Amino acid sequence: MRLEHRVALVTAGGSGMGRASCRRFAQEGAHVIVTDLDADAAKQTVALIEADGGSAEAHQLDVSDRAAIRALVAQVRSTHRVLHVLYNHAGIPGASGIDIEESAFDLAVDINIKGAFFLTAECEDLLRAADGKASVIFTASVSGVVGSPLSPLYSMTKGGIVLLMKSLALRLAPEGIRVNAVCPGPIATPMLPQFFGRDTGADVSDLIESFTVNVPLGRRGEPEEIAAAALFLASDDASFVTGVALPVDGGYLAR
Repeated sequence: MRLEHRVALVTAGGSGMGRASCRRFAQEGAHVIVTDLDADAAKQTVALIEADGGSAEAHQLDVSDRAAIRALVAQVRSTHRVLHVLYNHAGIPGASGIDIEESAFDLAVDINIKGAFFLTAECEDLLRAADGKASVIFTASVSGVVGSPLSPLYSMTKGGIVLLMKSLALRLAPEGIRVNAVCPGPIATPMLPQFFGRDTGADVSDLIESFTVNVPLGRRGEPEEIAAAALFLASDDASFVTGVALPVDGGYLAR
């Protein structure tokens, strides 16, 4: 019960790593505000949490829509008046290569960077109200630490998240608000085939397998393993941890 009596907000909580993190936070006692672009997926996550005996609520949220972010945070402020955990998890693979439409560039930036930036800014007063118990978490990527020749756009946005996290860690430390990021390697979620399947005619299974070969532990990670890292960063176990980009990658970045 490391998050007992605490309120956590998770973006893209309707599937994969986001859903696993919502469930883990709830299992540890948090009331979880599950948001997702897909309202039904968010409700399904809440149903799973409630079936486990946990507490949660579902909200539809497009993180690229600043007005929608403001409306959600206003509702959280009215209902809860405090936020202990903000997990900016929403993200998309984006277009591959550099011969892309400007609209595809804008979409990746809007979802992967802008949404996390403005949601965190809107939540600052709620995080401050946690009296030194607040934790902001971002999902970055190993591709935000080392280059990705196939995905410069994705690497750019996730590298931006890493530096945004470090900057906010410095800015918010005097308020007692910790800020960190999780950097997943290849994780067995619905997004993994999407990431490797963006090029027409690509053999997705072969691409995933060739990437996994570079993981020293020799396998893909599971969503629950990302959730466990997020829980650590959210909890008092990480009370002296801020400004850290934590790889959860089976040793990929150790090469």
